[in-house]
Amino acid sequence: MVENRSMHSRVRITVIYIIVLLLGLSCLLPLLNILAISLSSSAAVSANRVGVLPVDFTLTAYNKILSDGQFWRSFLISVVRVVLCLALNLAVTVPMAYAMTKGKKEFRARNIYMNLLIFAMLFNGGMIPTYILVRNLGLLNSIWSLVLPGALPIFNVILLMNFFLGIPRSLEEAALMDGANPIQILLRIMVPCAKPCLATISLFSIVGSWNDFFSGLIYMQKAENYPIMTYIQSLNVDIQELLKSGATSSALENITELSNRNLNAAKIVVAVIPLLMIYPILQKYLITGIVMGSVKE
Repeated sequence: MVENRSMHSRVRITVIYIIVLLLGLSCLLPLLNILAISLSSSAAVSANRVGVLPVDFTLTAYNKILSDGQFWRSFLISVVRVVLCLALNLAVTVPMAYAMTKGKKEFRARNIYMNLLIFAMLFNGGMIPTYILVRNLGLLNSIWSLVLPGALPIFNVILLMNFFLGIPRSLEEAALMDGANPIQILLRIMVPCAKPCLATISLFSIVGSWNDFFSGLIYMQKAENYPIMTYIQSLNVDIQELLKSGATSSALENITELSNRNLNAAKIVVAVIPLLMIYPILQKYLITGIVMGSVKE
C-alpha cells in the first residue's frame, strides 16, 4: 500500500513538473523569438526564417535606437518620472492607508473617505476631462503631467490598509503606552512591519509608470519631452522620407537591413531590460505582500 502511494505520488509530481515546464516554455519561447527577430536581418525576418535563434546576426535595430540622442533624453525623463511617481505614491498611500485602519471613534469621517475611495476606483472622469484639467493647471509638456494624475493609486491604499489591519494591535497599544505619537507609530512600527506590502506596491508603481506610453502622447506636445515608452512607440522605418531628405548611400544601405518588425522587437527588448533588473529584487516580496494585504480577518 505504501509502495503504491509512493508510486502515485511520484507520478503526480512528475506530471506537475512537466505541466509547469510546458507553461514556462510557452512564456519563454515568444520572448526568445522577439530577441532573435531584433538581432536578425530584415530579409530573414520577412521570409519568416527566424525562430529562437538569430539569422544573419545584426545589431542595426539597436544601433538605430541607441545612436539617437533623443533615446537617452527620453530614458532620463522616464527614470525621473519613475522616481517621482514612486516617492509621491508612497508619501500619499502610506499615511492614508494607516488612517483608514482607524475606527469611527478615532476617525469619524472614515466611512465617508472609504466610500469616496471605492467610488473613485470604480469610476473616473475619463480621458478628456483629465486632459482639460491638466491643461488648465498649466501642466502640459511638464513632467508633472505624467506624475500627478496617478498620485493616489487607490488599489494600493486598500492593499496596504488590509496589511496594516493584519498587524497585531498590541504593538500599537504598547507604543502608545510608551508615549509614542501616531507619526512615530507609523514610521517606527507599521512601516517596518509592512515591508513586503510596500515592496509590492512599489513594484506596481515602477512597472506602471515605466510602461505607460499613452500619457506621453496625450500630455506631451513636443517629441523631446516624450518618456522612453512613448519615444520607442513612435519610432518607425520610413525609407521614402530618407529618400526625400537626400540620405547618403551608406545610410540607405544600413536602413535596408532594418524593417519595422526588427525595430519593434528591439523596442520590446530595450523597454523590458530595466524591469528585468528591478523585478528580481522585489519579486520575493510580491506574493507575500499581495496575499497578506488582500484578506482581512
